[in-house]
Parts: sequence; structure tokens; C-alpha cells
Amino acid sequence: MITTITINPAVDKTIEINNFNIGNVNRVASVRLDAGGKGINVSKVIKNLGSKSKAMGILSGNSGKFIKGYLDGINILNDFVFTQGETRTNIKVVDMINHTNTDINEAGPEVSLKDLNQVSDRVFNNINSDDIVILSGSVPSNVDKKIYGNWITKAKEKGAKAILDADGELLKYGILAGPYLVKPNIDELEGMFNKKINGVAETAEIAKGLLEYGIIIVAVSLGSEGAVFVTKEKSIYARGLKVDVKSTVGAGDSMVAALAYSIEKGLSFEETVKLAVATGAANVMTEGTKASDIKTIIELEKQVEFEYL
Repeated sequence: MITTITINPAVDKTIEINNFNIGNVNRVASVRLDAGGKGINVSKVIKNLGSKSKAMGILSGNSGKFIKGYLDGINILNDFVFTQGETRTNIKVVDMINHTNTDINEAGPEVSLKDLNQVSDRVFNNINSDDIVILSGSVPSNVDKKIYGNWITKAKEKGAKAILDADGELLKYGILAGPYLVKPNIDELEGMFNKKINGVAETAEIAKGLLEYGIIIVAVSLGSEGAVFVTKEKSIYARGLKVDVKSTVGAGDSMVAALAYSIEKGLSFEETVKLAVATGAANVMTEGTKASDIKTIIELEKQVEFEYL
């Protein structure tokens, strides 16, 4: 079983505005609401890939009820702890004329240690060595940034594989705990090392250095330029696919979903690379945080080109 954990989820409200003009009245062309948060996005894509996951974490208020209802409606197994407050709403402003995507993200409600411990108990009392646990996204402002690192350690104690997709201190402390796989984007990797990383070769070199912490796979997203994938034995650069962009939100989550699916199914490293790049590209062709379509993924997978470094 793949378990996704989202402790700072969101209702994603995507607003399409043609020729968005700051400081002036804008007319909305369309609106859509999705259950969001990185782990929840991952669960949606895993379902479209043909596998199953359990979405877990924290929900609050009417927005939390909306998210649970959304997941129930598309038959994604879920088990959230409900808390006080209101799950945040993240607004995505998409301008198809100027080709821009603007994110306006709320911080989300604070959560108690009791609530976090309840999530931890529900997750780690019910996993085994065949499971994959995905830790992704932001956390409420009052939560210790070592939480993902601590939960990675718990997963490893159970023999499960932990996948980390986070930023800043969450990424740093998570890496120190040695997850099975880590997927930073290039900006997050540069932020972690506080330096500009130039080119594919340097990206691969830095990624390979992370393996010293016991990480098995490092996948670095380069946005439209593709991605770098590194293990102890191999390093691969996969070129980005040229597709019609509707929304870049959730592209990294789609890649994480494909990586988890590949690990679960025992795909080769090369097959994993192709599926991850194709799934990420398929995501940007969809509106809002709608999960990418499997038929599109299969077609794009045939177009992925990569080289060994």
C-alpha cells in the first residue's frame, strides 16, 4: 500500500482570467475547485495510474469536509484526523493569454501535538515492509520542521520505503534521516545548498552527494528542461517534453506519484524515468490540480528521451 500524508492540505480554487491585470477589475472566465495539498494530489495521480493509495493527514472545518467528500467521491481511500479551525484555500490565477500562473496560498491553521501524534499513530501502527509512505508539502507554521525526518525514521523502523518531497528545513532534516527517495526541484536544491547550480552535470553531482545519507534515488525536477535521476549505479538526464501548458500546479506531485507507482510495481530505473517525466508533463496539460489522464501519460511516455551521465 502507498500512503500519502498531507498535514497542511488545501481546497485549490483555480480562477481563469484572460489578460489578468494587477490593480484593476478583472472578469473571471472560469472557476474550478479541487481537493489539494501535495500528498492528496499524489493520491489522485496514483489512482489514474491504476494503483491504490490511502490519503492521510489533517483536515479541518467545512473545507476539510469538502476534501473528504471529494476523495470519497472518486474512491480514494482516506483516513484523516479532523481538528479545530478551517483547512486553507489556495487560489491559482491562470491567464491563458499571457501564459502566467499566479499562486496565492494561505498558511493554514495551526495543529496540536496531540493531533500530530494521532496522525503518526494511525500511519505507523498500520504499515509494514511492503509499504511506501509519501511525505510531501508544507506543514502548519507551529509544527517542528524535523517532523518529516522523524516520520522517515519511523517508516524505516517498519521496513517501509519513505519518499520525501519538501522544501527548506523540512527537506534538510528529512534528507538527514535518509529516505528511500527524495524529489527536490532545482530551486529547492539550490536553496538547500545556498548556491546557484549550473547545468545538468553539476545537478547530477550534487544529487549524487545526497546518496551518502542512505538515500537510494534522487530525482531533481528541472521544470520544462526535464529532470535528473540519480542512484548509486546510474545517473540519467531526461529532456523535458514540449506540451501545451494549462497549469504547472501539481507537476511535481505527479512525478512523485509516478515514482511511487514505479517502486511499487518494481519497474526498471529507465522505465521509472520515462514514466515520471511523462506523468509530470501530462499534468501541466490539465486544468487546476486535476490528475493527469492515463492515455495522455502513455502517449507522452513514448516521447521521452534520456541520456546517461
